[in-house]
Amino acid sequence: MKVMLLAAGRGERMRPLTDERPKPLLEVGGKALIVYLVEALVAAGYQELVINLAYRGEQIEAALGDGSRYQACIRYSHEREALETGGGIHQALPLLGAEPFLVVNTDVWSDFPFAKLPREPVGLAHLVLVENPSYRADGDFSLDHERVSNWSPWALTYSGIGVYRPELFEACRGGAFRLGPLLRQAANKGQLAGESYGGNWWDVGTPERLYALDKYLMGIKKPEPVAKG
Repeated sequence: MKVMLLAAGRGERMRPLTDERPKPLLEVGGKALIVYLVEALVAAGYQELVINLAYRGEQIEAALGDGSRYQACIRYSHEREALETGGGIHQALPLLGAEPFLVVNTDVWSDFPFAKLPREPVGLAHLVLVENPSYRADGDFSLDHERVSNWSPWALTYSGIGVYRPELFEACRGGAFRLGPLLRQAANKGQLAGESYGGNWWDVGTPERLYALDKYLMGIKKPEPVAKG
């Protein structure tokens, strides 16, 4: 299954950190956010990656190249201006192919086990949901026996990790548009499946959260062994 990494956004809430480099290249624990994802995906068996680029995208392409250093094959979907989540995925469909594909936001960090995701989602998509963080108490969806719904109150938040069928986008036209409305339409039709994940998950949307994640990762990083001589 191919993977799309969403990396085209401007990262306004991260300014001034993103004034000179794109958000996916911001570092936590001594490593760029997007590198953590690439390494985790390859370790889980995913090797064909598609990354959409807009704001300072040339820096991301220069950093990752063709992916060979990570045992991956990386292709890029260039956007003149960021097409938002839905539009970015829609433009990249020719690179993603006719089979279901995984989409991951590059501004999240998680220890979610990517290898356990379904290769054939029930319905049009399979979303990974997490408990509502303190800064987003309203949430996005509800979950009932692996069926995602719009029933209020919304007890869970979309993690930025999901498996999608291309058919979800078949009625869409090119240009910028959001993914959220498509997912809500699919949920209303009973065509949206999902699961809840209770492990480590961070939405790195602000400098404060970036610093907190950096501190966490540095705290759990094991020291290098001392060479004996």
